[in-house]
Amino acid sequence: MPDDLITPRRNQFMNNEKAVAIGSRFWEETAAHGLAGIVASLGKDGYFTTDNGHRFVNLSCCSYLDLDSHPHIIQGAIRALEKYGVLDHCISRVRVQMPALLELEDSLSSLFRAKVVTAISASAASAGILPLIASGHLANGEKPVVVFDKNAHFSMNLYKAVCADETEVLTAPHNDMNFLEDVCKKHKNVAYICDGTYSMGGHAPAEELLALQEKYGLFLYFDDSHSLSIVGDKGEGYIRSSIPEVNDRTIIVATLNKAFGAAGAAIMFGPKRVDQALTLERFGGPLAWSQPMNTAAIGGALAAAEIHNSPELKERQEKLQRNIKLFDARIDTEQTGLRFPIRVVRASHENVINVGLDLYREGFYVSPVFFPIVARDKAGLRVMLRAGMPESEVQRLCDTILRNKLF
Repeated sequence: MPDDLITPRRNQFMNNEKAVAIGSRFWEETAAHGLAGIVASLGKDGYFTTDNGHRFVNLSCCSYLDLDSHPHIIQGAIRALEKYGVLDHCISRVRVQMPALLELEDSLSSLFRAKVVTAISASAASAGILPLIASGHLANGEKPVVVFDKNAHFSMNLYKAVCADETEVLTAPHNDMNFLEDVCKKHKNVAYICDGTYSMGGHAPAEELLALQEKYGLFLYFDDSHSLSIVGDKGEGYIRSSIPEVNDRTIIVATLNKAFGAAGAAIMFGPKRVDQALTLERFGGPLAWSQPMNTAAIGGALAAAEIHNSPELKERQEKLQRNIKLFDARIDTEQTGLRFPIRVVRASHENVINVGLDLYREGFYVSPVFFPIVARDKAGLRVMLRAGMPESEVQRLCDTILRNKLF
């Protein structure tokens, strides 16, 4: 049979039929109990209030340092809009780009000690970068075997099939360095795709990965969105603060939407890799289209970078760590002891929504998580601690969790 008549195998990397069929029941039940689609406004005191007057602490928010409502960042966005008089140029940066965008990238490059290119989001960055890694254009000119960590975020896993159109794609058991080294022994060029800090807890083994890179020339791609700002003297994140430099076989992506307090994403290259940055700008899908960071996002991010260069960053980092330790002292989770602010309190699939509803009634919005967000046996409540949360509220949260006898 001619090759062009061979039907490709389906669902090799995704199975939406299965995920939607199983996940829909839980989403529908979550919505029916009022735990999804909530409409609420954020007050100056840090609490949300719904139209019917229900007041709650949002513990499903990724603004771990509470910088998203910082007056300096808000004013930075306003100043940029007033200065440039336009929200969005709606043109590819390959054609025309704002001076403020280059100013921001210079500021972030200095902050993170890397060559930084911005994107509208970390997801857009992955969409542009991963296929170019697979084709070899960002991986020193040769197509690598691309290995995704099993727990890599959905925003990266989504592009497995696209990468597989360019090269061989494998899935490694989570943080399994023996598996990865075996692949490196068998293939001349290998690229590893993973989170630097995982959204359900834990980190990539940075030292072991650097050792494999040194031994085999392994190409490393990290999405470290969940640790940016909360780790590092300048908020450079777990991976960047764990490695001496961003070399020409490493790319780090991190969103500026979470703890950084602004919007957009930073892509960190080795300082000398201007060629990688140009290739990405010209051929990186969303990064080459007419959707760069808008003016308000650029102004806000510039202001956020100023805060990251000030003593205030450390003060907020320390407040966050105090709240994490306070929670860990009373509630035991698989993440206990980590600097990472997300804790997953285990609950059964049958009970997780009811417990989430009880917490919401007590003034805490905590996301119930279930398959396909997590494995079927890993359902629980995803608690996302923040620096600005009063210690009294952390204690009250723990009281409510303990009352439900989840462990």
